[in-house]
Amino acid sequence: MEGFVQVGLGLTAIAMGLQGFWQQGREKRQRGQRHHGFGHKHDGSVFSIDYYAYASRLRAWHPGFKALFSLVCLVFCIACNNVYVSLGTILLMGYITVVLGGLPLGRYLSLLTIPGVFLFFGSVAVAIGVALSPAGQYSLHLVFFYVYCSDASILATLQLVARAFGAVSALYMLTLSTPASEIITVLRRIRVPRLIVELMNMIYRYIFVLMDTQCRMKNAAESRLGYCDFRTSCLSFGQVAGNLLVVSLKKGNAYYQALEARCYDGELRFWEEEKTVTGGQAAVAVAGVAALVVLWRLTV
Repeated sequence: MEGFVQVGLGLTAIAMGLQGFWQQGREKRQRGQRHHGFGHKHDGSVFSIDYYAYASRLRAWHPGFKALFSLVCLVFCIACNNVYVSLGTILLMGYITVVLGGLPLGRYLSLLTIPGVFLFFGSVAVAIGVALSPAGQYSLHLVFFYVYCSDASILATLQLVARAFGAVSALYMLTLSTPASEIITVLRRIRVPRLIVELMNMIYRYIFVLMDTQCRMKNAAESRLGYCDFRTSCLSFGQVAGNLLVVSLKKGNAYYQALEARCYDGELRFWEEEKTVTGGQAAVAVAGVAALVVLWRLTV
């Protein structure tokens, strides 16, 4: 039975990839090479997660419904501890984000490389051990010690990486289709402490302000040959880092004054758009969760 499941997941991944590339090519042809929508930015500019969220076709979905669906898939993926369920979660969330949401496949894969780097270095400690004498099924002698691994450690690492990617893809589905203001609204409705919600919102916003400022400084340094060699690059990096600290303090003061000028009383309020859960949205969620349950029952 597991062989059929492996073949099914493989064919599903191939079909999703082809559909994603076909959809991306069709949207480019429809735009007529005018460079609007996803994928357009000026050199050196910074993409915000909110940019993808506002442009997603899933933005019309109810934010609370998307948060609940994402949380159910995340908990189910972690609780099952089944590599096939993890792979199924990755494919399901990727399908919803790329095909239904309209995010280009290349952008989605590039975003997945960010947690992928951390998972790679974190999984090395699980897969590889160090000993003073030969151990494990595979070992390598390095001067005074041995580096070893076994089939069991490799399998445990693959399961860990699959589970982590499944959980990350579930959260990516939510963040790449839901603006931060709507996520904040959901947190308020479930009675998360107001102080935590306000700090989350301010820190999230300010991160992208600093990223944009750093990007502009770097472009200015590059235009003056500030990165022409290693020594000059180190000097330019230090100057940009020092200027960024000063500019961040100034911007923080300016943004707080702007809040006070708008009668800020310790709580940020957003205009909430009324959204309802449609039958199609419920059908997608039920079908996705049912597919994961069936996949788990077939491979348990």
